[in-house]
Amino acid sequence: MINLFTFRKFLSCIPLCVLFAAVTNAQVKEEGIIPKPVIMVKTNANQVFTFNQSTAIGTTPNIGRDNLTFFNTYFKSVSGFGLRTNHRSNAPVQLNIDDKYVTQPEGYKLSVTAKRIKITGHDEAGVFYGLQSLIQLLKVSNGKVTARSCVIMDYPRFAYRGMHLDVSRHFFKPEAIKKWIDLLALYKINTFHWHLTDDQGWRIEIKKYPLLQSISAYRDETIIGHKKDSPHRFDGKRYGGYYTQDEVKEIVKYATQRHITVIPEIEMPGHAMAALAAYPQLGCTGGPYKTATYWGIFDDVYCAGNDETFTFLQNVMDEVLPLFPSKYIHIGGDECPKTKWKVCPKCQQRIKDEHLKDEKELQSYFIGRMEKYLNSKGRQIIGWDEILEGGLTPGATVMSWTGEEGGIAAAKQHHDAIMTPEKYVYLDYYQSLYPAEPLAGGGYTPLSKVYNYEPITNELSGEEAKYIKGVQANAWSEYMASPAQAERQLFPRMLALAEVAWSSKKNKSYPDFLKRLRYQQPLLKKLNINAADVFDEITDSVIETANHQVALNIQTTLPGAKIFYTTDGTEPGLNSQGYTGAITIASSSIIKAAVFNNGRQQGRTYEKSFSIHKAIGKTVTLKNQPQGGFNPGNTFGLVNGIFGSKLYNDGQWYGFSGDDLEAVVDLGNVQNVSKLGINILKYHWQKMWEPTLLTFEVSTDGSNYTEVYRQTDFPDNGINAVRANIKTQQARYIRVKATNKGMIPPGEYIAGAKAWLMVDEIIVN
Repeated sequence: MINLFTFRKFLSCIPLCVLFAAVTNAQVKEEGIIPKPVIMVKTNANQVFTFNQSTAIGTTPNIGRDNLTFFNTYFKSVSGFGLRTNHRSNAPVQLNIDDKYVTQPEGYKLSVTAKRIKITGHDEAGVFYGLQSLIQLLKVSNGKVTARSCVIMDYPRFAYRGMHLDVSRHFFKPEAIKKWIDLLALYKINTFHWHLTDDQGWRIEIKKYPLLQSISAYRDETIIGHKKDSPHRFDGKRYGGYYTQDEVKEIVKYATQRHITVIPEIEMPGHAMAALAAYPQLGCTGGPYKTATYWGIFDDVYCAGNDETFTFLQNVMDEVLPLFPSKYIHIGGDECPKTKWKVCPKCQQRIKDEHLKDEKELQSYFIGRMEKYLNSKGRQIIGWDEILEGGLTPGATVMSWTGEEGGIAAAKQHHDAIMTPEKYVYLDYYQSLYPAEPLAGGGYTPLSKVYNYEPITNELSGEEAKYIKGVQANAWSEYMASPAQAERQLFPRMLALAEVAWSSKKNKSYPDFLKRLRYQQPLLKKLNINAADVFDEITDSVIETANHQVALNIQTTLPGAKIFYTTDGTEPGLNSQGYTGAITIASSSIIKAAVFNNGRQQGRTYEKSFSIHKAIGKTVTLKNQPQGGFNPGNTFGLVNGIFGSKLYNDGQWYGFSGDDLEAVVDLGNVQNVSKLGINILKYHWQKMWEPTLLTFEVSTDGSNYTEVYRQTDFPDNGINAVRANIKTQQARYIRVKATNKGMIPPGEYIAGAKAWLMVDEIIVN
């Protein structure tokens, strides 16, 4: 909280009428700044500070030049001239540090009047962030650069505000990395998590191990399309690259000048295929191995029973640590199959010698041994939440990605945690459900979902919540082959993450954020950022009406816009039906809709297909409950007339991990039934397997069932649409049974894991 004396002093300079409005209205009336400041007040809407070529910036001696360089570079790009700097206290733009006046680390106060701009920071970072807010306030018009009169008091909610980037799957040159670092700084993100090694490429020079550069940094070819496609197709082109140690030093220095800490990630004990390709003796079988050419999880990992493995990784760290002054080193720890460890004599001997219970404790041993080494060098480790397996090592910080559970468990054990759950903050996921969206990793993480994420869960007490040190968004680059593709995935969702990390919870408002984001669009364009512009497109919700029909709600977040739609599949226009409320779907139809503003269509056309049948809106009873991200929370999606997409990210698919499907549909009364159907999703490369047996049964009383159809062959990689024409039956109840594959067979992707059985839409006619 702001120091009380400082707060009173701050308030005393504001006119009473403005102060009253600011205190009683939670909405900040300034449309520009992201992330939203703690307090911002317009002191005089008609006053502006105007820059000119004689404008000087006065600084105190304790403010480094890095703060000024970043600001002046941007300022010159928009104005055509730079600003002089000196140590005069009467300069029009004044910067200083006062940790008693601004008591929060990284905090600042910014005031703008017609005659002066003053920024006071708690520290150099605070001054820097004050300058970033000033950049966002600048308005360029008719050759003039101005800033509106206002007062801001601001500081971050979380000390750790992170953005992750994977450069293993696709390599981005130093110029692109620097460009994105500038954007992190502008939006007050202070940590860059650099994912440097993985199965598909080793991206950092290690001089002691030259084969990491000549072999591990390259793969023979790269998969075309999505991993789920079968058979896999490849481009036949050698791909790779790495950062020299000099380039790493340059990037780290560049980030440090912008008050950004760079945390390297060197993956272990899994995701090691690239390293094993160069040094096969570090694996359990001795190889041969190849740098992976497609995405996924691989059974071949570092051998935990081989002391040479630890020697190698320690030597690697000896070269990594001097390049990165960060307190933390990320050692991965995620997605490490134990398949090879279970049959490796060295690993089994290690389990025996160290009195370990199983392979999970062997992973804990591995992480703990590396942690002790890094601790001896004055560093601490961060790992993904799988480092909880077998017991969390002392001092480790957990990065919770599979959900929030890892972060919660760590906090309850009084370990620091960073919240980064994939369903909320993975920026490689789709940000729109429109079919024209570019290929992405999977899932659905729209801008609104990122923005509304809350890192502190209700499961944590006030004391436990203190161990949640911050939040991070992650960008995995499997489907981001170019900087332009990466930027479309990162922006503007990264801005939403910035506000989650910086702004106070009570100060957040999604409509207000969108207003400020629209104000930011020219700035992003000026900075040559290929930002996505889909956030105002139509989104929908499908509901069940009182008489068990299906109705469609559609909406846009664009203020003042109107939606026009058609129900016959034709393109909507200004003469089409105007949307005023839920559209009842009485028969099979294709709804198309579009957003119009000032008489012109904005964005792409929305489309949704409905297939109406006898089971629509009927009661469905499930014997086993769906799981994970494939549990919509009710059974309406099985009988709502909407077929789930092949991307399985639209909330329509019901998934059963290792369990069978047994569903009973109650039609409400006995009637003639002659056609039955269901959709089955088959993607072995996503652990989604067809059932070994599918049957339909009918009953008039719900007790005595007769089988009317069975199927054991599901040949399509993707959606298998089962449509059974049966002899007309009298039935009230329809029972669908599908037998799960169970454990994934040997030789298949992720062998030994539970298979997912994926189903959607039980059709009755």
